Amino acid sequence: MVKVLSINAGSSSLKFKLYSMPAEEVLVSGLVDRIGHQDGAFSYKVGDEKHESVQPIEDHTKGVQLVIDALLDSGVIKDKSEIVGVGHRVSHGGRKYEKSVEIDENVENEIDKLATVSPLHNPVNLAGIKAFEQLLPEARDVAVFDTSFHSTMPPEAYMYALPYEYYEKYGIRRYGFHGQSHQYVYSEVQRKFGDAQAAKIISCHLGNGASICAIKDGKSVNTSMGFTPLAGLVMGTRCGDIDPNIIPFIEENEHLSPDEMRTVMNKKSGLQGLSGVSNDVRDVLEAESAGNDRAKLALKVYVHQIQHYVGAYAADLNGLETLVFTAGVGEHSAPIRSRVCKQLGYLGVTIDEQKNKNNEFEIQGRDSKVKVLVIPTDEELVIARETSRIISK
Repeated sequence: MVKVLSINAGSSSLKFKLYSMPAEEVLVSGLVDRIGHQDGAFSYKVGDEKHESVQPIEDHTKGVQLVIDALLDSGVIKDKSEIVGVGHRVSHGGRKYEKSVEIDENVENEIDKLATVSPLHNPVNLAGIKAFEQLLPEARDVAVFDTSFHSTMPPEAYMYALPYEYYEKYGIRRYGFHGQSHQYVYSEVQRKFGDAQAAKIISCHLGNGASICAIKDGKSVNTSMGFTPLAGLVMGTRCGDIDPNIIPFIEENEHLSPDEMRTVMNKKSGLQGLSGVSNDVRDVLEAESAGNDRAKLALKVYVHQIQHYVGAYAADLNGLETLVFTAGVGEHSAPIRSRVCKQLGYLGVTIDEQKNKNNEFEIQGRDSKVKVLVIPTDEELVIARETSRIISK
C-alpha cells in the first residue's frame, strides 16, 4: 500500500485527494479556495468527518501547507514521508509529452514555456508543483497532462490547414484538453458494460470549461478543444469556435492589444458575453424563465454547438453506442441534457425525462438505440492511477 496525493490546482483554488493505492481508497479529500484572498476557504473530509475554516490564504504555498498540516493533524499520515507520490494535473503538454511523466527541472521548463498557449492553467499548475516540491521534498512528483489522452488522434483530426512550417516550428495543431475526465468516462463505461458498449463513445464534459471527445475502443479520435482550451464549444466565459478574422477586426475597431483580445475571448465571452447575465448555466436558465431574451439566445447557441459536435463525432466514429454527460453542467443540469438530446433522434437517441430529472445513471428511453449516461467525473482518480503507475516503475 502506498499513499498518493492527487492535485488539481486552479488560479485561486487547489483540489486534493489522498489515495491509498492500488486499492484506490480515498483517505482524505478537500479544497483550498479563494487563494490570494483574506477570506480564503479551506475544507476537507476524513470519512464522515468534515472540517471547514475561513482564513487568509496568501498564495499556493500557503494552501499546500494547510493541506499537509490537515493530513498530519487528522492522523491519516504520521509523517510527511508517508506520501510517496504527488500527481499534478497539468493543462498543456504540447507535442513533447504524450504520456504522464515524472517531473524534473526540464519538465518544469517545458510547462512554463507552454503557458503562452494555456495562460489560464499552466502557470498555476506550475505554482502548485513548486509549492509541493518545497514542502514535500521526498515525494516523487508526476505531471498528468490534459492533452495526453488525445495523443491518439489521427493527423486528419489534429492538423490545421495552415502553412505546414507553423506545425514544424511551433507545434500548432489540435491538442485537446479534459483528458483525465474523458479517460475516466471511458474506463467507467468499459467497466460497467464491457468492450462492446465502450467501442463508440461520445463524452460531453460540460462545465464552465467544456469539451466533447469521440472515443473509439478506448482511444481519443477527435475532441473539440484545439491548440488551446479556447476552441470548440460555447463555455462559461470562453467563446469557443469563431471565424478567425473576427479577431483582427475587433482589435482594429476597438483598438485592443492581442492580450486584451485574449481576455475578451477567454473571460468576457461564452454564456456570460451572450446573455449578459452570468457564466453559470443555472443563472442563465433562471433568467430565461423570467423572460430574458438574451439568456434564451445564449442557451440556444450553447445547446446547438453541443449538438453540432455530437453529430460530427458520430460520423468520426461511424456510429454511436454510448453518449455520456459529465462535469458540473453535464452531471446536474437535466434541462440542458434534455435539450441536447431532443435533436439527436436521427442517431437513435431518446431519453426518459423522469430519469433525466432524477439525475439517474442511465437516462435513455426504452426505445433508445444508444445508452445515455450521467457519470460524475473523477479526474483526481485518473491522476492517482497515473502517478502510482509511474512511481512503481
